[in-house]
Amino acid sequence: MARLSYLLLTALAALGANAASSVLDLIPDNFDKVVLESNKPALVEFFAPWCGHCKKLAPIYEELAQNFDFAKDKVSIAKVDADAEKTLGKRFGVQGFPTLKWFDGKSDKPEDYSGGRDLESLSGFITEKTGIKMKGKKAIPSAVEMLTDSSFKTEIGGDKDVLVAFTAPWCGHCKSLAPIWETLAQDYAAEPNVLIAKVDAEAENAKATAQSQGVSSYPTIKYFPKGSTTPTAYEGGRTEQDFLSFMNEKAGTHRMIGGKLDALGGTIPSLDAIVGKLTGGESIDSLSKELTAAAKGLKDKYAEYYVKVAGKMAANKEYLEKELARLEGIIKKGGLAPKKIDDLTARSNILRKFKGEEPSTREKIKEEL
Repeated sequence: MARLSYLLLTALAALGANAASSVLDLIPDNFDKVVLESNKPALVEFFAPWCGHCKKLAPIYEELAQNFDFAKDKVSIAKVDADAEKTLGKRFGVQGFPTLKWFDGKSDKPEDYSGGRDLESLSGFITEKTGIKMKGKKAIPSAVEMLTDSSFKTEIGGDKDVLVAFTAPWCGHCKSLAPIWETLAQDYAAEPNVLIAKVDAEAENAKATAQSQGVSSYPTIKYFPKGSTTPTAYEGGRTEQDFLSFMNEKAGTHRMIGGKLDALGGTIPSLDAIVGKLTGGESIDSLSKELTAAAKGLKDKYAEYYVKVAGKMAANKEYLEKELARLEGIIKKGGLAPKKIDDLTARSNILRKFKGEEPSTREKIKEEL
């Protein structure tokens, strides 16, 4: 979803909401308080990040929440990642995605929503239930960078890996690509050195760029590595996961659908090779010295964390289990800024390397979808 201002971060965090969205994020810890005990009705979407229909609904649902934001003290628009929070999905009999349910704010017996998934149908349902009419549409800022002839020269060849879609306003395939491209840009919003961009090949301020790139059909997608103005034509599939897999490989990133880090995010292969010796019986004391030497000269910000963990483990045999449980507990509570979630996830991934754990089956499946 589009990332909006962080002005309401404090208030939303208390409800477990993602500060980038007007849709409330619900988890087991806050569900009852927000939905069942608030004496305020709520429309709740149970979704899965990999679900195609959920992805199509996402921008519409965000717009719905935006348009009822003025009445957030009277009605809630919320969502549950039922893939991550399976207990909530099971509790309310969710068997497919997306499933939308209406809660009256007093009872734990919701009403299934079976209407259309367009903005008009959804808003009409809420109005029918509450008497509240949504206000006019609000423009949602795009996470995609629109490049012109001048900004193209500035961004390409710099310190960013750039994926560019050359499009035309009348192109049907471009219109189909648009929501996927927007979601992809949101997935990489926390990556300062990755840019998902577009060039309107028929715009007066971008025509010259499209011509210089030899664009003759739409959409044409090109990848520009950081520090280079020589592109590689993208010829892969056009699903969100296809683009994610491509950019993760090219840019060395580890983003999943939804923008979170995968199980390798934050880990460093050269140091993982040393940590792996723990399973072979090598002592943590000798590995600590080896990690300290290997970490010197590495520019990765998590190199020192490997050294810290090894030192803590040498001093306290229970450190690893307790620290991993602590970090996972903080993540589960929700209400965190994206950068903080990334940091905690990266540290958790490194701790799992020390435990000798492999990425979970669920994470592997998500990466392949």
